[in-house]
Amino acid sequence: MSTNAVTNYAMLPTISRRVRAYFAPVDRVHQTPSIFDPSQTGRFLLDAPSAPWIDLGWIENFARKSTSAIDALNSGLPSTAQYQIRETTGATLSFRFKVWSKLTMALTAGSQHMNLIQPLNGSGANGSGTKGIAAVSAQTGSTATSIALNATDTALFSPGSLVVVDVDYAGQTGFVGSGVSAAYVRSAAGVNNDPDYIRRVTFNVARVSQVNTSGLQLAQPLLAGAPAPGMKVQPIVGFVDREGGSFFQEWSAVFVLPGEQGDRVIFHYPRLQAMQGAAESGDALAAPLERISLDASFRALPVTDSNDGEHVVCFRSFLPGTMTLI
Repeated sequence: MSTNAVTNYAMLPTISRRVRAYFAPVDRVHQTPSIFDPSQTGRFLLDAPSAPWIDLGWIENFARKSTSAIDALNSGLPSTAQYQIRETTGATLSFRFKVWSKLTMALTAGSQHMNLIQPLNGSGANGSGTKGIAAVSAQTGSTATSIALNATDTALFSPGSLVVVDVDYAGQTGFVGSGVSAAYVRSAAGVNNDPDYIRRVTFNVARVSQVNTSGLQLAQPLLAGAPAPGMKVQPIVGFVDREGGSFFQEWSAVFVLPGEQGDRVIFHYPRLQAMQGAAESGDALAAPLERISLDASFRALPVTDSNDGEHVVCFRSFLPGTMTLI
């Protein structure tokens, strides 16, 4: 290969077809985000991210914006710029989720996201779901993908149904929810001392693939892993979110642009909070069909980089292709 050919290959632009999104919980109690290290896992298989990252598929209309403000420090007569200073640091991000799910709905809603527990017969109507049927206890031997139950309790569930798995609410205050901080409780009275409240907001949900006399097989692992002692199971029929509320979801995120020449661009936001209420938009397919997407908009919050103590809101990484000169 000639020198010119090598040089031209090195100067090929980065070309990517789509953007892939991955989210992971932030430990709200200890204020610890999920960290993505591109030096260790930058070349991960897009279909198999390592824990705790959750693959939310290909997204569209991906747009990021720096809101940092840089100004000049002037001195002398006449006044002349001598230095630059960073007055503020910030960033925003927007895109659309193509797929509706528990997590994509919650991320775009911003506030508490609730599970619609199967209603108890005769219970009064309520906009975010009414009183649910009694929960049953997960038995010893349960795993992230199988829930052991007493044989008499399996009749509540059927293949293809949805279930929620978490502890009873018993007066806890602060952040609640196993695996993810799903809501913040200020007082027991504020949630009506409802024993189902944590299961009403938790992200520890899954679809049932099989039911047998020993329990439930799940189509996907529970986000919080194997059920802890004291966790209970309830059937749910879907999800609901609300415009309003005082709680803000907070998640870590990684966005990957896989290049056509083997290169890869990665954006890591350690802390994101939604900066708008729930919104959706439609794209015309073959009339009268429309594809409904979830619109997402986030504000990036700061973390401290342990390498040098700087406060930052985003890490942008570039992994060159194997034959690209640098």
